[in-house]
Amino acid sequence: MNSYALPTAPFDGVNIPSRVFEGFVTRQAWRLEGGGVTPLQLLQPLRDELKDDGFSLIFECADRKCGGFDFRFQTDVIDAPDMYVDLDDYRFAAAIQGDADAPSAAVSILISRSVASAYIQVIQISVDKSADINVAKGQEIIASTQGDGAIVSSGELGQELDVSGHVILSDLVFQTGSSNLGEGSFDSLASLAAYLRQNPTRQIALVGHTDAEGSLDGNIALSKRRATSVRLRLIEAHGVKGTQVSAQGVGFLAPVVSNLTELGRTANRRVEAVLISTK
Repeated sequence: MNSYALPTAPFDGVNIPSRVFEGFVTRQAWRLEGGGVTPLQLLQPLRDELKDDGFSLIFECADRKCGGFDFRFQTDVIDAPDMYVDLDDYRFAAAIQGDADAPSAAVSILISRSVASAYIQVIQISVDKSADINVAKGQEIIASTQGDGAIVSSGELGQELDVSGHVILSDLVFQTGSSNLGEGSFDSLASLAAYLRQNPTRQIALVGHTDAEGSLDGNIALSKRRATSVRLRLIEAHGVKGTQVSAQGVGFLAPVVSNLTELGRTANRRVEAVLISTK
């Protein structure tokens, strides 16, 4: 038996209003290869399926209207790389089955996308029996259905670079205090490599960032080592020309959010690709 706090309203400035359920919990995540499909387009058929199964939708929201950063980091999300959430492009829905005062089951759906893939997370809790999927009774699982890892076109990442001049490589995973890039294929690197192959005269700088813990000099060195790890992965695993990619680090000098919370510090530990070509 486990518990799950089902969000029932947007972040209110302090917390996410939630309803706590106790029962048999399942957590699942799927990654769908390819771009071009929005979170809303993916949510619509799942919403219809829930209604067909006797669920009633009690809450639905989109990225900033959910509460943006605060909602994403205060709700239950499966760890990367199995799940990925773009803070500016996600959808959430919550539904219950049965009587409103004493539901027999509840479910939440979280959908987002990276530059190359769509990600769907479903958390289901059954109050009086195992959830309606093929798992052992009472177990809490993380089931990830991955694609075949094929490299896709540069798509939205290239558009973001051309328009904004930089993009956060949000799906990269580093061990705490380490400059070693995690194993596995990362969608952002595959898409960035495709963009550079399609634009052989373009150059980018990979810029590492850290949280504010530790000295500035130490964090600048760590952030540069992380950027260098990403550069080497692009060259060695994706065939990118070394002349197209450089690595720099700025430590904690350019945070995206406050470092006063652990969630903020997590968001600030990142690597960005910056387009440095002028034509």
